[in-house]
Amino acid sequence: MSTISVKGLSVSFDRKRVLTNIYLEIEKGKIYGVIGPNGAGKSTLFKAILDLLEVDNGIVKIEGQSIDKVRKKVVYVPQKNDVDWQFPATVFDIVMMGRYPHKKVFQRLNQEDEDIAMQALAEVGMTAFKDRQIGELSGGQQQRVFIARALCQESDIFFLDEPFVGVDITTEEKIIQILKRLAKEGKTLLVVHHDLATVRKYFDKVILLNQRMIAYGDTETVFNEENIARAYGGQLPVLHKMGNIDN
Repeated sequence: MSTISVKGLSVSFDRKRVLTNIYLEIEKGKIYGVIGPNGAGKSTLFKAILDLLEVDNGIVKIEGQSIDKVRKKVVYVPQKNDVDWQFPATVFDIVMMGRYPHKKVFQRLNQEDEDIAMQALAEVGMTAFKDRQIGELSGGQQQRVFIARALCQESDIFFLDEPFVGVDITTEEKIIQILKRLAKEGKTLLVVHHDLATVRKYFDKVILLNQRMIAYGDTETVFNEENIARAYGGQLPVLHKMGNIDN
């Protein structure tokens, strides 16, 4: 059985169709790259699967159930511009939020939760920053903190929306190492990604979108010039000039 099953998913905003008739079967233990041009519906796909917005039609099942039944098994790292960086919380506070899905109403966080949070901070190399306010950090450091919060949640399914935007190469390599370790542990990972030059290196499977499903499957099979051209259309020559596509 697929970890995530999407059948006939369509989404509109202001009567304009953003996603049309999407079908997906997502396996566990794989890293999926969600690839497509700006406005292709990549973030919308995540939010629709997670029931964070209203859909026109379609059925989404996670481990054979609705998202409400399995939400604590799922972690979502949104785009950076969806986060209030002035929120008065320390790095440690943000990471500890990953423990709340494991708690009952009014149940307090304990030493075990703190130990898990510190372990997550250590894994992303942010222990020394635990008492800093989140808005004081660089873009790469902020992204590491949200990866740590995701690790702290100890979930089985990860949705990461452009986790490499605004980070340095060291942070990017650190994050992809963590994601590959999680995949080996049997976790399911979906990552919105924009750098076409690293797709083959980072992802086991690719979902190519441009409002409709262009192609999805094994990266080495699906991520080819023909499918990229179908997804990006007129943007393709520009991407070549920018060096975002391997020749």
